Amino acid sequence: MSRYHLRYQVMPDQDPAELAEFCVKHSVDEVVLIIGSEELHAGHLAGAEEDRWYETTRAARDVLAARGIEVSLNPWVTSGHADRGRVQDLGFAPLVSPTGEVSTASASFACPVWRAWIAAHYGRFAELGFRVMWLEDDFRFHNHAPLTWGGGFEPEMLARLGLDVTREELVAAVTAPGEPHPWRALLRRTWRTAQLEVVDLVREAVAGRSTLGLMSSGLGIASVEGRDWEGLFARFGAHRPHFAPYADSPGGALARSVAMLELQNGLRPPSVEVAPEIENWPHTAWTKSDTQTWSEMVTAALSGADALLLDVFPFVTGDPARHPRIGRMLANSRAALDFCAADDVRAVGVGIPWQQETAAFVHGDGTLEGLDADPLRAPAFLLPYGVPVQAGVAGVNALFGTAAWGVRDASVEQLLLGGLLLDGTAAAILDRRGFGELLGVTVQEEVDRDTPSADPYSMERILEGGALLSVNVQPSLARVTALPGAETWTEILTPRGDHWGAGRVAFANSLGGRVVTTAACRPESLGRCDDGQRLVHRSLRFLGARLPVVTGGPHLVPQYARVGDRHRLAVANGSADTARPRVAADGLGDDVVATLLTPLSGPRPVATVREGDCLTVEADVPHRGYLVLEWS
Repeated sequence: MSRYHLRYQVMPDQDPAELAEFCVKHSVDEVVLIIGSEELHAGHLAGAEEDRWYETTRAARDVLAARGIEVSLNPWVTSGHADRGRVQDLGFAPLVSPTGEVSTASASFACPVWRAWIAAHYGRFAELGFRVMWLEDDFRFHNHAPLTWGGGFEPEMLARLGLDVTREELVAAVTAPGEPHPWRALLRRTWRTAQLEVVDLVREAVAGRSTLGLMSSGLGIASVEGRDWEGLFARFGAHRPHFAPYADSPGGALARSVAMLELQNGLRPPSVEVAPEIENWPHTAWTKSDTQTWSEMVTAALSGADALLLDVFPFVTGDPARHPRIGRMLANSRAALDFCAADDVRAVGVGIPWQQETAAFVHGDGTLEGLDADPLRAPAFLLPYGVPVQAGVAGVNALFGTAAWGVRDASVEQLLLGGLLLDGTAAAILDRRGFGELLGVTVQEEVDRDTPSADPYSMERILEGGALLSVNVQPSLARVTALPGAETWTEILTPRGDHWGAGRVAFANSLGGRVVTTAACRPESLGRCDDGQRLVHRSLRFLGARLPVVTGGPHLVPQYARVGDRHRLAVANGSADTARPRVAADGLGDDVVATLLTPLSGPRPVATVREGDCLTVEADVPHRGYLVLEWS
């Protein structure tokens, strides 16, 4: 069974009985009480203000518990999300940005006054016996508006480095081009240690009374700040991963959501409860449609989530009856979510190798943003083309962008023993590191789109058949030359039709592995078409992947997994047009069961047509609907 955990702010002096009634009516298993949040955030809670919220949560807990509803707590600030005109007056040392901006409301992780406050704050509320006490996702160094990038450059933190260095000197060294400066490793270690020290203080304060839960956001930026996922998950019993946009977005964006859930699954031990965040902001169907919310709940359920953390009510709602369609949305979603819920879910797909230390090895560009090696880029390219992915190393893997700096030499050699898909940037990095002969290419240079040239890149021609694709607005392209023995599938042309470089190159190397390189340095932003999809599927076949792939329409996004002893392939339609997915897979069993999930409706069986190893559904899958295939 799926579980609803409702994040809700009971306002001071509000009768929580209406909330309890709503939860019983709509089968909400747990309420996560958020306090001092957003519009009601007057600063870090202390004194009479903290007393008022303590009594509010105590009263709400008592009423909810009496109706059989579990209760957890979500204090809205740890360090502080954003200033928004607030000024803290508790004596905390403020966060300072890499450019020297000083926050008026967010506190430094190195500040002893703030450390004492957060331990006492959590310790006091733990007396009320909440199941989980969450640390908000402001428990980070990056993203504290209006600061540029974030904080962590305040004098109190810099003093922990043990260096005689100014903030300006430190930032310049940490972000400098070329081999990483030793100060980068020192800064990441200092930030990591400070964060874990605070976690230990909070853990001690709540020990024996509540489990700690961690709310988190992107992996690439977390690597920049040195986040130690193993160390954190050794201290936390629950995790709320962020994975979806706050507002309505094109269905194709679902690919990044699928990937965010899967890559975070790869970091988290099975013992940690996971409740992905189902959020719209600033809330209600005026911001995000019920259809999109439903599809994101289904995506999370298919990923193996233990519960769904529902952040769907405005924080100043008062009586939930103000927004009756939210209750209807939850009621109409339950059947599909129960159908998708499962305990033993193991994703299968093209591997996405990524380590938490990646940013320690990225060659800088003078900015902190340039150290963020986004692991979502390869999934964002593959998933909309109907190719499933999984966290970590598989038989066939995809390595894009500056994430290639984070894969150490021994691991690169292991990847080259199997199948490996590279973009232009990753190929350039591995060629520079001496692996060119095993890639089957050399990379002369990476050329930026805006670099003036007498022969600018413009088109990609498929050599077999001559079809033309556009690379005209690709941000940068690697000038690739195929080595002897490599197969060139496409070439890059100038506007006059002259040869500019190789486009996609396939190579069987001396280790027995296979590599496909694409010259595009941002393949996920290439214009998409059926020919582009065929090239990707051809790449997978060459690389030796034995995975189901999906055609039949644009943005048919797959989630493929072993669930217990069965195979399950769920295909979401990210297009606004209906589609009839066609699945090609080796080893499709004779016992395939097909189910259609239509937004806000219950599951229903659908017929399929089998042609060899290909299967087509005989029903239209609507926008953000799902086709689910199961077989032994």
